[in-house]
Amino acid sequence: MEGIIVIDKPIGITSFDVIRVLRRNLRERRIGHTGTLDPLATGILVICVGRATKLAQDIEGYEKEYVADLELGFKTDTYDIEGKVLDRVENFNISDETFGVALETFKGDIKQVPPMYSAIKVDGKKLYELAREGVEIERKARDVSITNLDVISFDGVKAKINCTVSKGTYIRSLIYDLGEKLGTFATMTGLRRTRVGKEDLDRSFTLEKIEQMVAENDFSFLISVEDYFKFPRTDIEDETDIKLFVNGQRCKKRINEGKYSVYSKNKFIGLGEVTNGLLKGYKYY
Repeated sequence: MEGIIVIDKPIGITSFDVIRVLRRNLRERRIGHTGTLDPLATGILVICVGRATKLAQDIEGYEKEYVADLELGFKTDTYDIEGKVLDRVENFNISDETFGVALETFKGDIKQVPPMYSAIKVDGKKLYELAREGVEIERKARDVSITNLDVISFDGVKAKINCTVSKGTYIRSLIYDLGEKLGTFATMTGLRRTRVGKEDLDRSFTLEKIEQMVAENDFSFLISVEDYFKFPRTDIEDETDIKLFVNGQRCKKRINEGKYSVYSKNKFIGLGEVTNGLLKGYKYY
C-alpha cells in the first residue's frame, strides 16, 4: 500500500497518535507525517504511506495556512493555552487599528525565534525535553516567510486571525511576538491548519471516516503519488533508458530542467529530475 492521505486531525492527540491509528487500520508500518501538529491544533495533516514516505520532506516544505485564536493579557511557557501562566497584564487598551497595524509588521520575510517547547533538536536533544527539565537555552532566530495575515475578528482581548506561512513558522511564536509588539502579552488559544500546499479541508478525511472506509474495503482516500504531485509529464520508450532510470542511473533527456512524472508505455513509473540534459529518478522510482 502506498500513497498520500490528507487527514483532518482532531484536537487532543499528537501527530504520532494519528500515525499509530493509521498503522493499525491500514496494517502498514511505513507511514509518516509531513509537519507536526500539536495536540491543541486541528486540521490538515498530510500523511505519506509506503514508498511515498520518501517524499515527506518535499510536502513538508509546502506553504501552509492556519486560522488561529489568541487572547491578549497573559503569557505561558509554551506560548499557548496549555502551558503554565507566567505573567498577566490586567490593564491594556488595544484598538482595532493598533492591532491590525501591529499584525502587518510581521508580513514578509522575517526572523523568528522558535519556542522552547518545540521539537527542534539542539545537541541531539529536543528543546521541549530541555524545557521540561527547567532548562532554557538561547535559540537562534530562523528565516521564515509570512505571505498573508488577516484579522478575522478582534474584540479588544480575543482575536481570530488567518495566516499563510512558510515551512518552519511557529504560529505560537508569531502570537507571542505580536503581544510584545502591542506592549502586552498574547497567547494562542486555538489553531486549525486549513491548507498545506494545494490540499485543503475539502479533500481531507477524519480518522473515523477512514476506519469506516477500510472496513468497507474502500481505499479511495489514498491519493497516488502521480495524482498528488502532478509534475509535467515525460516519457521514456527506449528499453536501455528505462533500465537506467529504474536502477537510479541517468539517461539522456533533452528537455527543460526540473521535476517530472515519468511514464513508459503510457504507464507511470516514478518521479524524475532533469539536470544538464540528463534524467534521474527523484526519490520515488
